[in-house]
Amino acid sequence: MPAERAVGRVAAEMICPYPPGVPVVAPGEVITADVLDYLRSGVAHGFLIAGAADPALETVRVTARP
Repeated sequence: MPAERAVGRVAAEMICPYPPGVPVVAPGEVITADVLDYLRSGVAHGFLIAGAADPALETVRVTARP
């Protein structure tokens, strides 16, 4: 789903920016606006995004609302 609409939804994928290489989103976690802003800022600054189906974070895989 479009990343902007993923806020408040349950993640269906792990998202791990590198650097630092530590997962920021794990499956089953609720995606918050702050986390999404952090990740998209990282992409804009050249971070590599591991685990995400869309490494540009235009879209995010989610399951359902909590």
